[in-house]
Amino acid sequence: MNRTIVHMDLDTFFVSCERLINSELNGLPLIIGGSSDRGVVSSCSYEARKFGVRSAMPMKMALRLCPQAKVVKGDMELYSKQSKLVTEIIQEVAPVMEKASVDEFYLDVSGMDKFFGCYKWSNELIQKIHKETGLPMSFGLSVNKTVSKIATGEGKPLGRMEVKNNHVKPFLNPLSIKKIPMLGDVTFQTLSRIGIRKIETLSEMPMDLLQKLLGKNGKELWKKANGIDFTPVEPYTERKSLSTEHTFAQDSIDLIRMKGELVKMVEKLGFQLRKERWLTSVVTVKIRYSNFDTETKQCKIPYTSCDHVLIQKVVTLFDSVYTRRMRLRLIGVRFSSLVHGTHQIDLFEDTSELISLYDAIDKIKNRFGENAIQRSVGVFNKKQAI
Repeated sequence: MNRTIVHMDLDTFFVSCERLINSELNGLPLIIGGSSDRGVVSSCSYEARKFGVRSAMPMKMALRLCPQAKVVKGDMELYSKQSKLVTEIIQEVAPVMEKASVDEFYLDVSGMDKFFGCYKWSNELIQKIHKETGLPMSFGLSVNKTVSKIATGEGKPLGRMEVKNNHVKPFLNPLSIKKIPMLGDVTFQTLSRIGIRKIETLSEMPMDLLQKLLGKNGKELWKKANGIDFTPVEPYTERKSLSTEHTFAQDSIDLIRMKGELVKMVEKLGFQLRKERWLTSVVTVKIRYSNFDTETKQCKIPYTSCDHVLIQKVVTLFDSVYTRRMRLRLIGVRFSSLVHGTHQIDLFEDTSELISLYDAIDKIKNRFGENAIQRSVGVFNKKQAI
């Protein structure tokens, strides 16, 4: 049986949420992101995109392109609340749903054609979502995740596109390779230099040659260019928190060592947050004294997954909770009140340079392991402990 996969995407989600609570923003070129010149664009309306504004662009450049744009800082709590409403509506009726991000969903509706008609069912679902939440949504329907996601993008805004099995290649062939999910700028430039700019050209390349050029990613890109993707739709489960603890081999009163250990824990959890596309708004520090007394302290923060922000909060909490001059046997960190974010780090206030830095760090960790790059305080602390 052929699979039938639906990809659903809320159109300009952050912008749509802001317009729900302020109708005066309707029709205006709207930019969501950091308000300072060094901030970056998190999202923008179609009216702003006509001027060349796009996500992840430095705010200074965006306002140069569209000086009349209205800038709104953004409210992750509002976006999380609206995303949850949409998620609940889809979960009520979908056989299998995967929440890929705060505004993006995959549904496996294989076999439903003989009962409902998958296209009609999907269309009625997004109409229901719009009626109950006021949020516009597009969808693509096809044989796998890759083709359905590309179909959604080609149909936006308010798109409803179906690509049947025998039309996959004709649909993909004329498109730019930029349309392939997860194909970044570096890979695009590499392929462009050898004349590969269309999906059809990429699909006709020998797989061995692509593997030599791009490594294991070459094989995956070749498959996607040929409309091949067996990735399953993973049933959605909401993660409540991320946490880690460290028990000392010997009870310690060494503040430098303990804070170094906290930095390492935050780096580990921060990388996991960004890898799984989570943002946290509650930070908790836990300590256990040598007599087994256990104390915790937490604080609420703006949604983020940035190590430098989280380290500062964790160290501050540790200083306030560790009040006795007694040896510690355990320290721990927990991040909770998680929301799924489209972006790997908080784009509302961070600079484009900082975003690039985190992107580079995470690429190194993904390739060589999470310990491949660390802050010096954690490495020094480890050597001291040895």
